[in-house]
Amino acid sequence: MRQAGIWLARVKELRGDKLELNWRSFALEQVNARDEPGWKAWEQGPEYVSRGLLPLRGGVAARKQGEEAHFNYMFALLEAKHVEREDIRTSEAVIEIAESAGLDVPRFASDIDDPATLDQVVRDHESAAEQGIFGTPTIVFEDGFAIFLKMYTPPENETMSAFEHFIGLARGRKYFGEMKRPQPPWPRGVFDD
Repeated sequence: MRQAGIWLARVKELRGDKLELNWRSFALEQVNARDEPGWKAWEQGPEYVSRGLLPLRGGVAARKQGEEAHFNYMFALLEAKHVEREDIRTSEAVIEIAESAGLDVPRFASDIDDPATLDQVVRDHESAAEQGIFGTPTIVFEDGFAIFLKMYTPPENETMSAFEHFIGLARGRKYFGEMKRPQPPWPRGVFDD
């Protein structure tokens, strides 16, 4: 997710208003739940320690402060989780991430506690599930066609060519359902430049 996010941020910078990035919530813990049928992560009591609902609620709260604030929050969150390997499941951690991203922290803290943020996470997740989405990042095009993407960030000088190839394959060739490199050896060779 972080790798694709960095790449798409570069593309957005180069394409400006020609590309709209619209991040939405998707609860992987719900998709990966092995509990009884009908179990919902968002219906658990206060004793339940969710792996991702609080950071997702933070995304909704950050979005209320504008696109730039949301973007900054998402990158700070992904950096904390995937690079710094921080535990992001607590209110304190999520608020600290919001502060590092330059958000209005009192407003963020109020919005994250608002039950409407959880309602939005649920709506986003259920909408994605109805579309057959199973993981992140999944890119959904304006025509509703979606594709899951697992990648490393391309070198900066390949930002646009990688994007154009991706669009041509992912959007223009809808008859490709899945392509996957054997693991291992992938990602061997990715960093050889």
